[in-house]
Amino acid sequence: MGDLKIGRLMMGICQTNCYFVYQEGKSDVIFIDPADQGAYIYDALKERGFTVAGILLTHGHFDHIWGLEELREKSGAPVYIWEQEKALLGDARLNVSAGAGRACSAEADVYVKDGEEITIAGMTCRLIGTPGHTEGSCCYYFPEGGFLVSGDTLFADSVGRTDLPTGDMGRLVRSIREKVFLLPDETKVYPGHGEATEIGYEKKYNPFCA
Repeated sequence: MGDLKIGRLMMGICQTNCYFVYQEGKSDVIFIDPADQGAYIYDALKERGFTVAGILLTHGHFDHIWGLEELREKSGAPVYIWEQEKALLGDARLNVSAGAGRACSAEADVYVKDGEEITIAGMTCRLIGTPGHTEGSCCYYFPEGGFLVSGDTLFADSVGRTDLPTGDMGRLVRSIREKVFLLPDETKVYPGHGEATEIGYEKKYNPFCA
């Protein structure tokens, strides 16, 4: 579908999937969830001829943001997040970075509303607010590419944990059923951890959302 492509780097102690979205033949990328070593991410992309035009966060947990400040400083790219996640992103206790041994907090440059479209370097996605893993967890749907970056909301055959601050399993399951599962069955899902899946498969077989 279209000329929108997605690549992956696996970073950090939790083997977090960090994604970069780009158009065939163009250098600008949207980078999603810089989990760690932001300078390394910047250099690795630069070696491939890519420039970071924007940074999207699916949520504010430490294993998705430890590389944020370095990548933002090196690239100069603005950071986007759902407005509901502002408090967690800025609190080292809530985002569990303090407990993980490297306290950090951050602020986004742009706080996005649920359902709002984001266009960066000619690439457009829609933020889908999916509270449950955290209060402000979200997914990014790229209709041109036919894929969803789901963060820690939806995994292959599983869902995100809800035992950390602001987590709620009931809300998470409702978010998936009432919002994520409305996307076309053929939509490819790229999660924050593990391998990719598809909406149609998860609707049929995910044991948490039956």
